[in-house]
Amino acid sequence: MVKMKRRLTHAEEFEILKLVLDKFLWLGFGIMVYGLYTVFSGDFPGGLTWIVVGSIVLILFLMIIIKEYEILG
Repeated sequence: MVKMKRRLTHAEEFEILKLVLDKFLWLGFGIMVYGLYTVFSGDFPGGLTWIVVGSIVLILFLMIIIKEYEILG
């Protein structure tokens, strides 16, 4: 018996994309908040490192959005 793969509609693909990108946004924001907490706790270099890492995650988020927009647009 051959199983047929179900294809997603554009609306379903968009909903999945929103869920994934939402996780990137929360992850980047959470990392930056942890970095800010670390800076206020007294470890400035360590906190600054976490803030930079959170910024990199958000830049990756931005790049994914632009790439998907160019494909869909």
